[in-house]
Amino acid sequence: MTKRFPIRLADRKRYVLSTDQDYEILGKIYQLEKMKLSDNDKALVKLVRTQLEHHWRAPILKFINQLLKKRQ
Repeated sequence: MTKRFPIRLADRKRYVLSTDQDYEILGKIYQLEKMKLSDNDKALVKLVRTQLEHHWRAPILKFINQLLKKRQ
């Protein structure tokens, strides 16, 4: 999978890439980041990136709290 989706060294150190699906997700994130995205889409891509981290719960909780704050 790493040949199909070349992964940046910084991302290899930062993320838990234990399955082929993790590499595939990160490869698709790279593709999305090259595209012109809306601010909402950029926020979602950023959130998806955090899900590859070992401690993914803190970023998702922060994201949820921001959504709740906007709606109140």
